[in-house]
Amino acid sequence: MIVIRKSQDRGHAQHGWLDSYHSFSFADYYDLKWMGFRTLRVINEDRVAPGQGFGSHPHRDMEIITYVLSGQLKHKDSMGNEGTIHPDEVQKMSAGTGVVHSEFNASSDKEVHFLQIWIMPDTEYLQPAYEQNFLPADQQNSFVVFPVNIHQDAKVFRGRVSKGHELSYVLNKERGAWVQTISGSLLINENSLEAGDAVLIEKETDLHFTTSSQCEFLLFDLK
Repeated sequence: MIVIRKSQDRGHAQHGWLDSYHSFSFADYYDLKWMGFRTLRVINEDRVAPGQGFGSHPHRDMEIITYVLSGQLKHKDSMGNEGTIHPDEVQKMSAGTGVVHSEFNASSDKEVHFLQIWIMPDTEYLQPAYEQNFLPADQQNSFVVFPVNIHQDAKVFRGRVSKGHELSYVLNKERGAWVQTISGSLLINENSLEAGDAVLIEKETDLHFTTSSQCEFLLFDLK
C-alpha cells in the first residue's frame, strides 16, 4: 500500500517571521486522518526570517530531530548546550523528563530552512540528551543514515540522487516507511513525487527510487 501526501495538502501556518508546513496535525492544524504515522509524530518544514525564531519553550518524552537545509540555526537549551546548526548537520534532542530550548535564525539577512521531526520514544522519563553530527555532504546516490541515537526502533536515512540514477531499499513486511521529498522529482515504485510531497508505505518490501533530476529526500523506516 502506497498513499501519497501532496505538499499542498499539508497544514500551513504563516506568521510573518515563520512559514511552516505540517505533514501531521500540529498546533492549530488538526486533521484526524494525519495524526502521525506509527512512531513518527511530526514533520514540520519551517522557514524562519533573519534574526527571528522560537523563544524558550519546554518539551518532554519526545525524540526531536532537526535537519538544516539552508541557512544557520542557533540552538540553546537547559542542558547547557549552545551552538549553531549548519546544512548537512543533524541535531537530536531526547526531551525525556523535560528540557527547555530555543531555536533562532543565526543570520541577520538570510532565512533558515529546516525540517523538524518528532519521533515518539520507546521509553518514558529518559535523561535528557543532546547530539549534533555531520552528514557527508558529497555522498551521492546512496542512503546515509542519520548519525544520531534515537530511542526507538526507527531509522532515518537521507537520499541524494543524481539525475538518471536509481536506488533500492528492502523494507521488512512488518514495518512501514515514510518518504519525505525535499527537492527535485522522484519516482517511488512508479509513484511520482515533487518537492514537499511524501508517501506512506506499508505491506511493500521492494522500494525502487528513480529520478529525472537531482533529488534529495528522507526515508523513515519505522516499527
